[in-house]
Amino acid sequence: QVLELLGCIPALLLLLLSCSLDHVLVSVLSVIQHHSFVQYSLRSSHHLSVQVSGSSLLAQLLRSTVGALNTSSDTQLETSNLACLPQPRSMTPQQYASSCMPVAVLVLLCLVQVYSYRMRRAIAAFFFPKREKMRVLHLYNKLLRQRRSFVQRQRKLLARRALQQQGLVMLLLQWCCRHLPCMLRWMRQSCIICGTAETPWDQLCPLPACGARYCKACW
Repeated sequence: QVLELLGCIPALLLLLLSCSLDHVLVSVLSVIQHHSFVQYSLRSSHHLSVQVSGSSLLAQLLRSTVGALNTSSDTQLETSNLACLPQPRSMTPQQYASSCMPVAVLVLLCLVQVYSYRMRRAIAAFFFPKREKMRVLHLYNKLLRQRRSFVQRQRKLLARRALQQQGLVMLLLQWCCRHLPCMLRWMRQSCIICGTAETPWDQLCPLPACGARYCKACW
């Protein structure tokens, strides 16, 4: 199950990287849009008037000719570069949920896979009961063999440690502890099997020549 969950890490990292890149791009484009906005305002006024006085034929001709040049205009123009700027839009919560949904389903399948394996064994046992009985007997015999080998290993370990305790150094330390009780706190013994520190509930071997110490669980 742990290996399947570890297999989901690349997909999860890819999802986090994609969401982070999306957030960074939206932030950068928002900054560009905010600081690059430029608005132009143009106002102009133009008035041209030519007046020709007189009542002669030439004056009338000039008025009819030059009068076409009389113009008047007022211009007011406002424009900006808003259409050229980026328009960033961040993802909605629904879109984030849709993106995370496949990864969540993948993790859920990895967690449920253990129960599917158990169902596989139950289905196989239902259709092949004799094979299931052989499998159970095989596992039971395997546990018995492991238990016997464990007992043999512990016996060999006890024999080896007993020989170590009979050495000259250990005998000297035991003699010092018997004659100098103040050294007992510096010579704390431990369980001869599991090595657990000495406790008030430890048991000593009843054989006088042994004196090995056992914790409550090992005893």
